[in-house]
Amino acid sequence: MRPRYTFAEYLELEARSREVKHEYVAGEIFAMAGGTVEHAALATALASLLFAHLRGGPCRPYGSDLQISIRAAEVATYPDVAVVCDPVQRDAESPSHVTNPRIIVEVLSPATERYDREQKRLYYQQLESLCEYVLVAQDRRRVEVWTRTDEGWIHSAHDAGAHAPLRSIDYSLDVDDLYVAAGVAAAS
Repeated sequence: MRPRYTFAEYLELEARSREVKHEYVAGEIFAMAGGTVEHAALATALASLLFAHLRGGPCRPYGSDLQISIRAAEVATYPDVAVVCDPVQRDAESPSHVTNPRIIVEVLSPATERYDREQKRLYYQQLESLCEYVLVAQDRRRVEVWTRTDEGWIHSAHDAGAHAPLRSIDYSLDVDDLYVAAGVAAAS
């Protein structure tokens, strides 16, 4: 049986950790694995494209060092990319954890794809501020978007030659531009 931790204990462990980031899920702590070159390139390219679009406005993209707290699910995590708009809201117990991302992006990896698609998506969707949850494939040119609507969450997939709408920030992500900017030769 895995040991159980409080959120405060997790914060203490994470503050001491120099080499490895950890996720907190309902009392359990999990070390996060490093990503591939392609994973890092896609996350950086997307953050750069979002930065160019959002520059000078009330929203900003953040990379994988931004910590997100989902208190309703007892989860703390590091998404690959997040967009947060002013005013930034912080967790009462941990000012380093943001609680109001508008967009969260995960670049899919073979080891985490199922978790990112299923359980992690459900955790993120508990955030009242979240408007879009985006998944970026490494093995092909594909961007998937879950969009919050008045009726619930709607899923859409956008392949090579398409644009993925991120309506909450009035942006149309060109799928091909993302992969070219990343220098990733994913099949098209």
